[in-house]
Amino acid sequence: MTAPLFQYLLPSARLSDRVAEALEAEIRGGRLMAGAKLPTEVALAEQFGVSRTVVREAVSRLKSLGLVDSRQGSGMFVREAGFAPLNFDGRHAGSQSAVVQMVEVRRALEAEVAGLAAERRDTEDVRRIRAAIEALAAAVQTGGDGVAEDLAFHRSIADAARNPFLLDTLNYLSQYLRGATRVTRANEARRVDFAAQVADEHRDIVDAIEAGDPQRARAAAAAHMNNAIRRIGMADPAFWQQEGEVLARPLTAAKPA
Repeated sequence: MTAPLFQYLLPSARLSDRVAEALEAEIRGGRLMAGAKLPTEVALAEQFGVSRTVVREAVSRLKSLGLVDSRQGSGMFVREAGFAPLNFDGRHAGSQSAVVQMVEVRRALEAEVAGLAAERRDTEDVRRIRAAIEALAAAVQTGGDGVAEDLAFHRSIADAARNPFLLDTLNYLSQYLRGATRVTRANEARRVDFAAQVADEHRDIVDAIEAGDPQRARAAAAAHMNNAIRRIGMADPAFWQQEGEVLARPLTAAKPA
């Protein structure tokens, strides 16, 4: 274990996160090799100048990342470092910038999904996509927020793309992006012109997919996300004070998109 671990400690993070990030950097950088034993709680607490409780929480996080294993009666040992999982914890939620960043993720994925759907869709795919957009319109007309229907609409396009890896990626991300979708739709519902723009943008995507025009479908999907970001930027501070907490709400019960 080398001494300058504190170079990794970011002042904006919780103490346990800071310690975990420092140890993770040592592991992923090869300075703590697979099979090496972690120092004891007492030694780590002294090295970082924190309590043993903080160290225990940090090591627990390393275990959840699959970086260390406990051996009964022997202590904690470093595992072979794998790929770091996506991390969408509370530090990234609850702000306007977080919503924009999540929409940027959607833009990167859904533009390609729309293009592939335009290339690969069949008549039944188009029927399902049309049905999904009609269900979304009906939900809005009856006073619903349209979040589930919006996600189902985009899922119907992903189904038509016929790429299981893209579909699995969207399914995974949906548990994190659902909160952002709730916020964007709440913002768009505040203004009639916003709601009309969204409906028009959805129709543009569907028309391009039905026409079998991948380039137009990609452009329409990207434009939809770019316009969502623009509309987010037009929301006033009072809206963010009221709606910002949505992203921080636990989403463990969310269904895949």
